[in-house]
Amino acid sequence: MLYINAFLLSIVEGFTEFLPISSTGHLIIVESFLRLSEDPNSTFPFSFMVIIQLPAILAVVVYFWHKLWPFTGDASHRQMTVLLWFNIAVAVIPAVVLGLMFNDIIEEYLAHEIPVAIALFAGGVILIAIERRQLPVRFETVYDITITTAFAIGFFQCLAMLPGTSRSAATIIGAMLLGASRPAAAEFSFFLAIPTMLGATALTIAKSGLSFTGSQWAAIVLGSVVSFLTAYAAVAFLMRYIQRNDFKAFGYYRIALAVLVVISYYAFG
Repeated sequence: MLYINAFLLSIVEGFTEFLPISSTGHLIIVESFLRLSEDPNSTFPFSFMVIIQLPAILAVVVYFWHKLWPFTGDASHRQMTVLLWFNIAVAVIPAVVLGLMFNDIIEEYLAHEIPVAIALFAGGVILIAIERRQLPVRFETVYDITITTAFAIGFFQCLAMLPGTSRSAATIIGAMLLGASRPAAAEFSFFLAIPTMLGATALTIAKSGLSFTGSQWAAIVLGSVVSFLTAYAAVAFLMRYIQRNDFKAFGYYRIALAVLVVISYYAFG
């Protein structure tokens, strides 16, 4: 059952991590049924979910390699890519500062079902409200986003410190409000995830350690492969989806998920 549960949890994590629907909300429901350890004091389940974020990040790098690697094109491409990475570095600063200051406090008081459900519901309503407005577009591509706008998007990303908000939703909404097109907002959200999630994962691993059994390491390897494949599929799906659709469907989905989280809390909590 360890491997089956690891397989299923990795699908959920990989597919929901980069969509604006909150991986936390999904995992709260799924983990009510799928357990990686019978020991309530075991650190393995949490460590497992953190570690399999790394291949999910790798999936973004692989999918967008032609945009992220500065040496795949001419001099103009190299210049745009270097500036893009500079913008990403600037955008991650607010999360680094505020994350180090408030992460432990937020995990202690807000990493619970009802706050997650509230964040899911609120984010869904905001997504629907934004898509019902005709927001002006100033940045058609991810390369057009300015340094000051990138820094402002970084503050929107900090909203994802509230469990259930969804890092992708926060950054996509923020980028669109600041003038980015849907594709540019989605791409910048994916790119910003690379240093943000790497840092958060490294910090968590440093805190929890890596003392696992052989079967647990095997589950991690399985989960990593599944997480990479599903994350890649999720990114590819979203980039195709937004070419012809808006984000309202994700907003309605978040509202429905919020209801399920509340039901899960009272039924299995």
